Amino acid sequence: MASNPPAACCTVGVKHEGQPTGTTIKIDNIETYVAEPKGKIVHKDTAILYLPDVIGIWQNSQLMADQFAANGYYTIIPDLFNGDPLSLNKPENFDFMAWLTKGSSGNNPHTYEAVDPIVEKSIKYLQEKGYKKIGAVGYCFGAKYVVRFMPKGKGIDVGYLAHPSFVEESELSQINGPLSIAAAETDEIFPTEKRHKSEAILIETKQPYQINLFSGVVHGFSVRCDTSKKIEKFAKEQAFLQAVAWFNEWLI
Repeated sequence: MASNPPAACCTVGVKHEGQPTGTTIKIDNIETYVAEPKGKIVHKDTAILYLPDVIGIWQNSQLMADQFAANGYYTIIPDLFNGDPLSLNKPENFDFMAWLTKGSSGNNPHTYEAVDPIVEKSIKYLQEKGYKKIGAVGYCFGAKYVVRFMPKGKGIDVGYLAHPSFVEESELSQINGPLSIAAAETDEIFPTEKRHKSEAILIETKQPYQINLFSGVVHGFSVRCDTSKKIEKFAKEQAFLQAVAWFNEWLI
């Protein structure tokens, strides 16, 4: 793998302050958060598909979608988990793999067979709304699905990943568009050797790529860090600006 499977660290973090301003719609039967640009900057032909971590649609992801909208991008977050996201700060003995393979009820898996159709419907929704180019951001769990839908004809034109998990080397090697990655200094899911392997694979794709490494932070920092700590707040904000700059360069 280019990154390891999710683990307990994928739910650890802090809920951020703020009031989300988006709305909720249904795409087919998929609950979806929508953040629309309302300022002077509106990129009419482009949209962002936000594929979240295992906590799904919640305060922090909604606030981030709102910020992408504030930078001119129509942004949606589909529920990748069919109403079964995880809560923040699960206990260390939580059976993560059982949840992935079977879901909390035992019959609601969160494998690619279940998630791919949700991503497909979300992309189709954006295309039918008239968006000519689609960028996607993937955080932890969601990163795999950005990569899976970046081969030619799959729908995602430009990608951004933060502390990715579960990405296969074969998936990464098939991308057909610019890809940016924000990585944490301490990350058992995307450790140094996996990051270096990903660099080697990206070089072979011949696509534009970028990998930024942030010191003093751990897996999940771009979504769930403690913003009262200066180094974590800085890394989170810079990782977000990294994504915006990437889309401004390659998506518009």
